[in-house]
Amino acid sequence: MAVEPAALSLRVLAECRRSKARACELRLPHGTVNCPVFMPVGTQGTLKGLTPRQLDAVGCRLCLGNTYHLGMRPGPELIQKANGLHGFMNWSGNLLTDSGGFQMVSLVELSTVTEEGVHFSSPYDGKEILLTPEKSIEIQNALGSDIIMQLDDVVSSTVSGPRVEEAMLRSIRWLDRCIAAHPKPSQQNLFAIIQGGLDPSLRSKCLEEMTKRDVPGFAIGGLSGGEAKEHFWRMVDLSTNKLPRNKPRYLMGVGYATDLVVCVALGCDMFDCVFPTRTARFGSALVPCGSLQLKNKQYAKDFRPIDENCDCPTCQRYSRAFLNALFRSDTTAMHHVTIHNIAYQLNLMHLIQESIIEQRFPQFVQDFMKTMYGNLGSYPQWATEALASVGIILE
Repeated sequence: MAVEPAALSLRVLAECRRSKARACELRLPHGTVNCPVFMPVGTQGTLKGLTPRQLDAVGCRLCLGNTYHLGMRPGPELIQKANGLHGFMNWSGNLLTDSGGFQMVSLVELSTVTEEGVHFSSPYDGKEILLTPEKSIEIQNALGSDIIMQLDDVVSSTVSGPRVEEAMLRSIRWLDRCIAAHPKPSQQNLFAIIQGGLDPSLRSKCLEEMTKRDVPGFAIGGLSGGEAKEHFWRMVDLSTNKLPRNKPRYLMGVGYATDLVVCVALGCDMFDCVFPTRTARFGSALVPCGSLQLKNKQYAKDFRPIDENCDCPTCQRYSRAFLNALFRSDTTAMHHVTIHNIAYQLNLMHLIQESIIEQRFPQFVQDFMKTMYGNLGSYPQWATEALASVGIILE
């Protein structure tokens, strides 16, 4: 019997000789994705304020959809009739869909977890819904995403006690149910999600068990939820130390520029976060030294682009003064800043990858941190410690 080819392959192009950073080529059904990669979040099949064509134009090759929300509305049956989420949203790039598990935290007041699955009250009409590992896979199969996520038992990263171990062990059992329920391994890539909270022994146990399963990739879950950064980076470091070299490592929910740079140094390949799009809607534009609050009066007569070194459509065409005026009267301002922020994140990842391939990543990190924090005179202690742990010393 012929073995079906995998839907994913990872080629490591270069590894930093000092840190754990690596540049990879992730080959997926809808094209090759360069890693490290930042994935914009399009919760309901669209990035708020952007068209798929605009997303493609700034170089995005992989973005996210939300299984829970798409499963609620418009529903997997309708999307399947449109040739999956790719056809429904007219997107030719790759898609990753989450499992719906995160809603256990974000909609905690509407959900109850049992061994069977997660019982939700719909935020739309109050209807009772049961999301099981099997149902999550069924919905993601209908959506046709290139990477699908296991349903995991998610608790907030600020929770401690027996609930953390319970969720970790259940996530392992649910992974096995997801694997058994997945009929399309040669078309869609099922990623496991490492849990265990901030407890090194629990996270290590989860890593030991989950890496026994031959899944195409692994995600580091249960972090970036308000925990102290000192604990955050140590759990990331522990996880990448134990994850296989030949499979992608996806750190869920991370999107601040400093976090991206540090976590690449710690060995992560993939990231996602609503931060760049959400902050754009509040008038905050991302730049190498942090952000510009474009609604502020100081930009009312500033005719420079957001970033003079950025070649995104917004920076090529519009001034800070124009955007400042627009924010007072027109939602188009959010659209323009969203384009810029996504372009900023994607360009940051491109520069990181380039520096790894050219064996100058440690210098890139030092220059990045000086630009980001130079005016403050000091760096965040957690970032200094995290980078030092992999041989990158900030001066």
